[in-house]
Amino acid sequence: MPKHIHVSVAWPYANGDLHVGHLAGAYLPADIFARYHRLKGNHVLMVSGSDSHGTPISVEADKRGVPARQVFEHYHRRFLQTQQKVGISYDLFTHTDTENHHKIAQDFFLTLLERGHLYKQRQQLMYSALEKRFLPDRYVEGECYICHFPDARGDQCDNCGNLLDATQLINPRNKSNPSDQLVVRESEHYFLDLKRFEPELLAYLDRHKDRWRPNVVRFSRNFVADGLQGRPITRDIDWGIAVPLEGWDDKKLYVWFEAVMGYFTASLEWARNTGQPDAWKDWWYNPQAEIYNFIGKDNIPFHTVIWQAELLGVNGIYNQVDDANRYDADLQLPYDVPANEFMNIEGRQFSKSRNWAIWLPDILERYQPDAVRYYVAATFPETADSDFAWDGFLSRVNNELLATWGNLANRMLSFAYKRFDGKVPTYDMLTPDDEAIIAQSEAAFEQIGGLLEAVRLRDALQAAMALARDTNVYLDRRAPWKTIKDDPADAARAVYAVLRVVNNLKILLAPFLPFTSQKLHEYLGFDGQLFGDLKIVEYTEATRAHEALVYDGSRAMGRWEAGTLPPGQPLCEPAPLIVKLDPEIVEQERALLGAPRDEQPITI
Repeated sequence: MPKHIHVSVAWPYANGDLHVGHLAGAYLPADIFARYHRLKGNHVLMVSGSDSHGTPISVEADKRGVPARQVFEHYHRRFLQTQQKVGISYDLFTHTDTENHHKIAQDFFLTLLERGHLYKQRQQLMYSALEKRFLPDRYVEGECYICHFPDARGDQCDNCGNLLDATQLINPRNKSNPSDQLVVRESEHYFLDLKRFEPELLAYLDRHKDRWRPNVVRFSRNFVADGLQGRPITRDIDWGIAVPLEGWDDKKLYVWFEAVMGYFTASLEWARNTGQPDAWKDWWYNPQAEIYNFIGKDNIPFHTVIWQAELLGVNGIYNQVDDANRYDADLQLPYDVPANEFMNIEGRQFSKSRNWAIWLPDILERYQPDAVRYYVAATFPETADSDFAWDGFLSRVNNELLATWGNLANRMLSFAYKRFDGKVPTYDMLTPDDEAIIAQSEAAFEQIGGLLEAVRLRDALQAAMALARDTNVYLDRRAPWKTIKDDPADAARAVYAVLRVVNNLKILLAPFLPFTSQKLHEYLGFDGQLFGDLKIVEYTEATRAHEALVYDGSRAMGRWEAGTLPPGQPLCEPAPLIVKLDPEIVEQERALLGAPRDEQPITI
């Protein structure tokens, strides 16, 4: 029976272009996982969007001298174009400045307040004497008081991952004006009473300890076991979602509080946009549904503790009694949070300020999207930090993706097209050797599918490539290019067997390599699409329109199963699937790291 699989993907701040760290940390793992489950015939809902609020956008707006809205709308549009180009198949990629998101975030706030999960408290905050305002946490930097990293942010340390209090930073400074004299002043805010949820959260973490990655369980349990403290959910800032209370006009909802709600709010938006306004409940109120949060390790506590507390606090908020009581009244908590570690660049951490980054819009201008997807997937930081090295990119693309897989598919298709009249060869009977390699490719669906379901994506890719290597060994042993003259019937058997395996590998690799798998599908003589279309569309709300990225699976025909390949089926004339890389790219690309990058003008 088909499952309901919800793929919740981390929301990037719309303050700059996406980079390979984003791709490795959340977006590509989520896409591979979602594509696999679609091929399995499961009901997949994959959502995310641009994080439109918060200080990262305000900081960039101040730097550029433009309104915050202009910054986020500019980068949101670039996010849509970039992710469409690399093939991240969201059912909906929206943003957090929609009327839908504003309303639901305010509903959550009021429900939590009504149920006693919020309290008011005066808070000590950093105040800028120069700018005459409270500084949001990300405007403050300093030395981490836990690990002593010198450039910790006011809300979180990128080095040790701990959430921080800006007032406790050692030698705090104003990010935008280091000469500013910062002082501590009080301001009243609402806090989420996380301590109320400690017993439920510990029980929740215990239920998932065998499913989740060890680093996620360990970090989350320690976070709760150390004793949860209330966290402010409002802040002194002029860009964000209004606090829905009289007298709070000068404050907004804290971005960490409302952004994680996007997984829920985007689900409702998707349901409404597709003309089935209650469909979202099949994931959020269905005890059999599985909700996966794909994030980077810096977001673990927000997605294993804080988001769960918010969901527990508003349970039943949208479950109407007149909805035929399809499910119980409890909102479903995430089933798994497969957080990835960081992907470094040539041995060093990503740094936007130093331009130590590989920006996705740039790399996609120079290389095939499936080449980028392959290398990143092969080096996923699933259990430890990994490294994007340009010599590694060159080696894996040329020696694995091209030499092991691309050449296997291309040389057999080309051979069959030229020597068997442009058709899949017909044969009398297969040899045991032929049957064995076909059987191995058919058995791979269960093995690789199991790895994908366990979110062991790197292992799944390795298993698929191992099958490609074994097929190359088989092909070299059978050598149909040698037997074609003296024993054409035997050559036909071997070529047919390889094409059967290639047809199966086309599906096994499709979640990783959707673009080349589709080309291969067509070269093999099949019609239709393995997956659906990925389009940028415009939706209209009451007061304004917004663009979104949408996956339309109505034309998708791919299935996660061994395929048939009728003898005599006409082939299309093939072309190489993978472009060979020139060794010179390594030094060319390395020279770009740390060099000034032309800043994109903010357009509307």
